[in-house]
Amino acid sequence: MEPHFDKLDRLPPYVFAEVDKLKMAARRAGADVIDLGMGNPDLPTPPHIVEKIRDVALNPKTHRYSSSRGIDNLRAAISEWYARKFDVQIDPETEAVSLIGSKEGLAHFVLMTVGPGDRVICPDPGYPIHQYSVVIAGGDLHCIAQADTEQFFVELEREVARMRTKLIILSYPHNPTTRTADLSFFRRAVALAREHGVMIVHDFAYAEVCFDGYKPPSIFQVPGARDVAIEFISLSKSHSMAGWRVGFACGNPQMIHALTRMKSYLDYGIPTPIQVGAILALRGPQDCVDEHVGIYESRRNTLIDGLAAEGNGAWEIEKPRATMFVWAPLPAPFKAMGSLEFSKLLLKEAGVAVSPGIGFGAAGEGFVRFALIENEHRIRQAVRNVRQFLARARA
Repeated sequence: MEPHFDKLDRLPPYVFAEVDKLKMAARRAGADVIDLGMGNPDLPTPPHIVEKIRDVALNPKTHRYSSSRGIDNLRAAISEWYARKFDVQIDPETEAVSLIGSKEGLAHFVLMTVGPGDRVICPDPGYPIHQYSVVIAGGDLHCIAQADTEQFFVELEREVARMRTKLIILSYPHNPTTRTADLSFFRRAVALAREHGVMIVHDFAYAEVCFDGYKPPSIFQVPGARDVAIEFISLSKSHSMAGWRVGFACGNPQMIHALTRMKSYLDYGIPTPIQVGAILALRGPQDCVDEHVGIYESRRNTLIDGLAAEGNGAWEIEKPRATMFVWAPLPAPFKAMGSLEFSKLLLKEAGVAVSPGIGFGAAGEGFVRFALIENEHRIRQAVRNVRQFLARARA
């Protein structure tokens, strides 16, 4: 008997794997590949957090199972963070839960709350787990193109009014498009959800990675949001704790309860030493966050200003106000090629790896995503390589 998996059949081939395969082959052949593809932060976790995790790990009492909902002090620190950042009061007992990374929490929340026939609306393009958590849960996925935030909301409003919807997944600042939303957008989204009895998931992974004076709002700054929403936060980028897997969710008590219940069956939570490290990350000095954001902003400027400089090989790209990514439209001569083939060509001819937009959804076609995960020297080298390739192609 050959096993058959219906859910596996609903998951598309992993587009990024094609570029990854070429990247590894080039490196094995001795090529110097500048990898701006996967959004894996290169900045080290701040030393004071690592030292705390190490010290706590040396205590045998912390080697036992931890709490899947998060130890008391971590949930208290999460509540304090919301109050400090957004002037929002979160009850650490009923409105907060720790996560083994926000991706885990979001996927498990959807798995717990969505079933066959439940309609979920997601933006397209989007972070893959947003759409495919719905597929894995067996829900009815409906995607709306996110070329423009205002147009997205107009279409969202139309779709929610047209057909019963259980859940809307939002994410601002947005990966991969880097689009942002102001508080008025969330006011409208909350009003829409309350009117039609729809839940909102807001993935807020880039809450603190923002530039040029921009400060992203939390959905809970909107009165009434707690009636319909759950918000997911990550320490992966702000505190460079990606490999430690630390995140949390806050919001509607019933939604938090559903996620907590699911996690109680599936995991024993983040290891206690890492939870204590996360407490220090949230309560301790925050100059490390400012430093990380400053580095990403400088890398953004180096990449975009370098590619846009006058001369043959120039590539004009809009500067994002947030995230650690740059969302770039394909240069005009390559638009017909498509994002996957252009990404392969860029790797072959310029030695620079990027993510093809089609990997984030059908509406991502025509774009590639740069991840700001190399130092400025390497980014300047990438700029030179890309400009030389574009100049040759246009000659």
